[in-house]
Amino acid sequence: MLGNFYHVVYFWLKEPENQSDRKQFLASLNGFLDQVDEIKTRHVGSPAPTNRPVIDSSYTFSLILSFKNKNEQDIYQEHAAHKKFIADSKALWQKVQVYDSELL
Repeated sequence: MLGNFYHVVYFWLKEPENQSDRKQFLASLNGFLDQVDEIKTRHVGSPAPTNRPVIDSSYTFSLILSFKNKNEQDIYQEHAAHKKFIADSKALWQKVQVYDSELL
């Protein structure tokens, strides 16, 4: 089942070309996602090779999660695995941008 609430996160790593940092970040990210039952669908990505004036491909990684509703997303926000991911990985990024939306 697809969710009705989408949580979209873009990460800009401090050293986006550092392969060790990239591997560490992805291992931490994928490890915590497997622990959160409330996540209905997930997509971990990097910028696609597209080039149009409206596209911002300056980020290093994207994360798109869906949840049944806002309440389940709230549970995810407080989940111990999510908090551990932030604590373990925040030194690797210079910027994070979040967009949350609900299905109309």
